[in-house]
Amino acid sequence: MADGGNLPRDQPSLSDEQRRFLDSALRVNQAGELAATLIYTAQTPPIIRAYPHLRPLMRHMYDQEAGHFSTFNALLAKHRIRPTAMYPIWQVAATALGWTTGVMGREAAMACTEAVETEIGEHYNTQVRVLLGWVEEMEKKGESVPEEMRELVENIRRIRDEELEHLDHAVEEDAKEARPYDLLTSIIRGGCRGAIWISERV
Repeated sequence: MADGGNLPRDQPSLSDEQRRFLDSALRVNQAGELAATLIYTAQTPPIIRAYPHLRPLMRHMYDQEAGHFSTFNALLAKHRIRPTAMYPIWQVAATALGWTTGVMGREAAMACTEAVETEIGEHYNTQVRVLLGWVEEMEKKGESVPEEMRELVENIRRIRDEELEHLDHAVEEDAKEARPYDLLTSIIRGGCRGAIWISERV
């Protein structure tokens, strides 16, 4: 978020550290939603060929991820935040993960969703806690809280809830029956944490 106006990061009450947090958070969120759309794009053809009844669910989850991606694209453009430099690598990695788990079958694809959404849900929860802490501090100081900050909190809450809905769908569709479940989800969750850490910094 760059210059002027009533943007939350440009309020005098926000420190440079808080401004960096906002830039980093929105950059990571955009990269994560890009990855989600690519995972579903790669998973869907093999999954719906083998399990045609899953077409509506796969479409529903993809459409929500595409909406999240659009939201963060707009925020990055509006506030002139650069995307992560790892963008091309995350594109390849997400597509490969989606295709591999899709070919492995329904349970593996759903285990992938469960693992990714577990990490992303925790990631968004952290952001909501931080932003609400800022809002509380502003209110304690008698400062007006920018409407844009309130909207950002609500957007992240909504997106988090939709991600956790995907997690629930995945469990309902036998994610935990994937073999090898523990190894597969551990690798994917570790990869997500690594991607978040890198994208926050690069």
